[in-house]
Amino acid sequence: MLTYSELIQIPTFEERVEYLRLKDGKIGLPTFGKNRYVNQSFYQSSEWKSLRHKIIVRDNACDLAMDGYEIYKRPYIHHINPVTLEQLINHDPIAWNPENLVTVSYDTHTAIHFGTEALAAIQPTVRTPYDTCPWKGVDSR
Repeated sequence: MLTYSELIQIPTFEERVEYLRLKDGKIGLPTFGKNRYVNQSFYQSSEWKSLRHKIIVRDNACDLAMDGYEIYKRPYIHHINPVTLEQLINHDPIAWNPENLVTVSYDTHTAIHFGTEALAAIQPTVRTPYDTCPWKGVDSR
């Protein structure tokens, strides 16, 4: 079983993506189709929303909890070990365990599930002084 504690020991972003990448490229199919309502009820619950917030704070809103990879759009919370329909129905603790959760961006989430490493390999933006206000710091002589 993969864990958050192991994940954060991995030194590079690319290696973290590979650690989490689903080898069969399939999302847990039983949570979709006619049983999708179970999945949606879980993710819409107040308990999940509270836990989601705690995980984002724990990970400093960084992709794969990696400093320097801040997520500026809506972060996702990824189950490190996919949960099954039965686990959701039976309220299995693994679905709620912080050791099984990590903050990711949309692109990283797609890379993990579908093996599109190119999406997750995007390097973070390097910030420089005045990069959000280009006329500052320019010598106008």
